[in-house]
Amino acid sequence: MASASVFGNVVQAPEDPILGVTVAYNKDTSPNKLNLGVGAYRTEEGKPLVLNVVREAEQMLVNDPSRIKEYLPIVGLADFNKLSAKLILGADSPAVQENRVATVQCLSGTGSLRVGGEFLARHYHQLTIYIPQPTWGNHPKIFTLAGLSVKTYRYYDPATRRLDFQGLLEDLGAAPAGSVVLLHACAHNPTGVDPTTEQWEQIRQLIRSKAFLPFFDSAYQGFASGSLDADAQPVRMFVADGGECLVAQSYAKNMGLYGERVGALSIVCKTADVASRVESQLKLVIRPMYSNPPIHGASIVATILKDRDMYNEWTVELKAMADRIISMRQKLFDALSARGTPGDWSHIIKQIGMFTFTGLNSEQVAFMTKEYHIYMTADGRISMAGLSSKTVPHLADAIHAAVTRFG
Repeated sequence: MASASVFGNVVQAPEDPILGVTVAYNKDTSPNKLNLGVGAYRTEEGKPLVLNVVREAEQMLVNDPSRIKEYLPIVGLADFNKLSAKLILGADSPAVQENRVATVQCLSGTGSLRVGGEFLARHYHQLTIYIPQPTWGNHPKIFTLAGLSVKTYRYYDPATRRLDFQGLLEDLGAAPAGSVVLLHACAHNPTGVDPTTEQWEQIRQLIRSKAFLPFFDSAYQGFASGSLDADAQPVRMFVADGGECLVAQSYAKNMGLYGERVGALSIVCKTADVASRVESQLKLVIRPMYSNPPIHGASIVATILKDRDMYNEWTVELKAMADRIISMRQKLFDALSARGTPGDWSHIIKQIGMFTFTGLNSEQVAFMTKEYHIYMTADGRISMAGLSSKTVPHLADAIHAAVTRFG
């Protein structure tokens, strides 16, 4: 008789709430099914997109006989790191010019956050990080496992479907001096609600007055507004004042390199000497975690950022993706207006980025999944990239029916 497994007492873990949406969608046999849970760009035809400039860069890399597959250094590809810091901080950033930035290549945004979190747990005097309520579902898990204590600050007001700016200022105002504060650089996930430039300036003043350490998560630079510089503005405001901060960057969305896992963590320091010591300690975090990062995706990014023509081609393709998402917002808003759907839906066109927080509740979401085969997370977050001109009417019908039935 076979002996029982030593893992017999392991319980079945729940599906990840976001990835679980896709699992349910894949099982559905309806021809009208629509997946709005996916956190990846889709074309008007609902297909994944590989940017032309990415294909060009890959061809160049594949056809270069001098390319080898040796390990990268622990911190990753040097060109990639330099160019990534310039992309987010600006080529003319004093921090970059004065070598005050320690940048390491990481496993996309998630890996950058994890490495940054673990570095802070080892070397920063405060172990509490304040994250917005709500935020990306992976944030609290990443920072908790990295060794930080996670608390939240008010961010979104469900009643107005706007930023709860007063709540944000009160909660951060009451936080202990020196705390770490997580900020979404642009296109807040999951709400799509960003502070205005004036509000960012107030947030900056509050953060600096309380000696907080800002940690930016930049997952959507260029993908939110279509402009790389505009989307980096909040981060650059915090670097321009000479203060310190951390920035996690991802190239998943803006270069469509999701599965290549390409990201960077930059720590902006007061002096070049501090940055050098910080980098030496980041190596000690990375070495026992995954030793060194993968070479292919970072080489694609470096190839594109280094070449003026390719860089320009990328910005055009990037703007086209951002513009398509912005146009889907307008189409959905127009479709709901045309149906006379109860309520104010202007938040759909005011929000920015890949996701929209519709304001639908879990009962309405469940109804739309059952009756209309539309899949999204239970909090009513939808990916605008999953929509097309053809599917907007179907979604608008479903929202109208859900809101009318469960007002």
